[in-house]
Amino acid sequence: MKKRPSKKASENVRIALVQMRMAADKAINLKKAENLVRVAASKKAQIICLPEMFQTEYFCRTEDKRNFDLADTIPGEATTRLGRLAAELEVVIIAPLFEKRAKGLYHNSLVVIDADGSLLGTYRKMHIPDDPNFYEKYYFAPGDLGFKTFQTRYAKVGTLICWDQWYPEAARLTALAGAEILFYPTAIGWHDSEPAEARKLQRQSWQTIQNSHAVANAVFVAAANRTGREKKLTFWGSSFVTGPDSAPIVQGSVDREEVLIADCDLSRIEKQRREWPFLRDRRIDAYKPITQRYGA
Repeated sequence: MKKRPSKKASENVRIALVQMRMAADKAINLKKAENLVRVAASKKAQIICLPEMFQTEYFCRTEDKRNFDLADTIPGEATTRLGRLAAELEVVIIAPLFEKRAKGLYHNSLVVIDADGSLLGTYRKMHIPDDPNFYEKYYFAPGDLGFKTFQTRYAKVGTLICWDQWYPEAARLTALAGAEILFYPTAIGWHDSEPAEARKLQRQSWQTIQNSHAVANAVFVAAANRTGREKKLTFWGSSFVTGPDSAPIVQGSVDREEVLIADCDLSRIEKQRREWPFLRDRRIDAYKPITQRYGA
């Protein structure tokens, strides 16, 4: 009897971005995140990304040592609960956390939990901003784990966090490590003092730079932002997924909580890299000056 040819494994991956508002209570935020993960799983999402530091309001608006009490250990309660949820639903969860690494040492981090509930690893935010209302250098040590990719059950994902999204070097190195989808959990918004035209340009720049990472590396890019108003900051939502050719797949609203679903055909990466062979034509022999702060 003739054997049937084996079916090729599907390269289609369904991802979800959770866009949510944060309350002052960590327990409320964690419970809400769990519920929204369930919503995403009910829509057949396989990889689900939460926004930056989803358990708390954006406390970096001020420098206040009491905020260090908001941090979590890894592993800890949040990773344990989300691990159980991932195993139950057979989904991958990307969970950004305020990490307490040791007494007096903190990071802006995330964990990647595989579909069996196992903790694949941690990424620590590499680029730490320090601007009015974004005083992150007071709270977070820079990441020291390098740029990371994680082989999950469904795809190889690269993870970067918010301010990292402005740096082409970060996207490139993560893509060169084999990432098929770059996830950017984010907390970005407008301050009340900013005029309307400046707001428009900021949001446009935010989308443009991330779309450029998709094109330059021929990968999928997924940015999950928070939404809602916290004191004098309004987070602009607008979470989105774009394809390796910069074609938009899904775009979120500015001001609503929602679960965004995107189907990513990973075979598009190969097609795009054949047609636009940027990786082939890189002049790696000429890039040494990139490691200098400025000038030759």
